[in-house]
Parts: sequence; C-alpha cells; structure tokens
Amino acid sequence: MIPRRPSPLGGRRPHRDELDVFAGGTVDDLLGPDVRLLVVGINPGLWTAAVNAPFARPGNRFWPSLHAAGLTDWQIDCTAGLTTNDAMHLLSRGLGITNLVDRATVRADELTAEELRAGRRRVEGLVQGLHAGTGRLPVVAVAGITAYRTAWEDRGARLGRQEQTVAGAPLWVVPQPSGLNAHENIDSLAEKWRQVAAEVDWA
Repeated sequence: MIPRRPSPLGGRRPHRDELDVFAGGTVDDLLGPDVRLLVVGINPGLWTAAVNAPFARPGNRFWPSLHAAGLTDWQIDCTAGLTTNDAMHLLSRGLGITNLVDRATVRADELTAEELRAGRRRVEGLVQGLHAGTGRLPVVAVAGITAYRTAWEDRGARLGRQEQTVAGAPLWVVPQPSGLNAHENIDSLAEKWRQVAAEVDWA
C-alpha cells in the first residue's frame, strides 16, 4: 500500500468555516499492488481535501452505492478520514481510487479543459504503471460524464462502457455520485457499479 498522509484535521470532521483554507489542496491516491478496478474521480472537494479521503463529504453517494453493489463488505464512512482498516479492505478487494485533477475546488466546473486533459494523460500513465507491475490491466471507471467528455475530447460520450480505452484498459463512465446529481440515487448508482464490476477480473 502506498503510504497515506494522516488527515490534516487529526481524524475529526471539518467545521464549515475551516473548509476555505483547503482550496487548492490535494488528496492522496489509494493504490495497492494489485488494482483490479481503478475508480477515477474528477477532483477533490474541499471536505475531501480537509480529511485526505476520497468522496468524503457527507451526502456523497459513492460509498453507499459501492456497498449496495457488493463491492465492499461494509459501508465505509470516511467523513472524518479513511481508516487504515477501511483502506486495507479496499485494497484487498482490488479497488484503487485516484482523481483526474489533484486540485481541490468548491465545484468541478472550476477546472479548466487543459487540467482535465492533463489528468487524462496522468491516468493513462498510472494505468501503464499498474499494468507493468502486475501484467494485468485494471478496469477504469471515471465518475462524471461532463468532465469525461472534456478530458477525453469526446463530446458525444454517454454513460456506460466506452469504445476508447485507457492505455488498453477497459473504460467506463459512471455518474457523478455527489448529492447534487438529482438524476441518480443510491440504487441506480449501485446498478451501474454492478455493470462495471461484471467486467473486472476478480480472480
């Protein structure tokens, strides 16, 4: 497991009046030696940067939908940071998490097209490195169709399995799990994760 920095807040939830100082902050990737499914978020929100944990803001449906899809044995709560036990569980399941862009913002639409395209190239390099280490290509799932269209320069892309690959790896786009996405709920997100998981080589 790649070492992770402790939560900047020492394992507690941030207060709302503390969040602004984390604009431009970063979140560590969660990567182990045998990633089977690489989840690619768009970029960290301020709460996520504050606790150095992916999809950490309360109300985000990423973790409930992942659990409902059967990808985790329990529902992870990282609103105050990702525990070592939870991180090891994710890695033992072959799950890895990164972002297209490291820079934390209030909203993803604050990112530039150049940042998103650079993020795509970084993810391609990451997948190449994972493949070199294991001889196996992970399935890649990008969580957010709008940013995907810009990063991969594919304005007509739709949710689901893509014709493009990431350095040869199968590529999916799933909905943004933020509570602001009114088009999805936990059950609909879980169904999409099940579709992604069906292509993963878990053996």
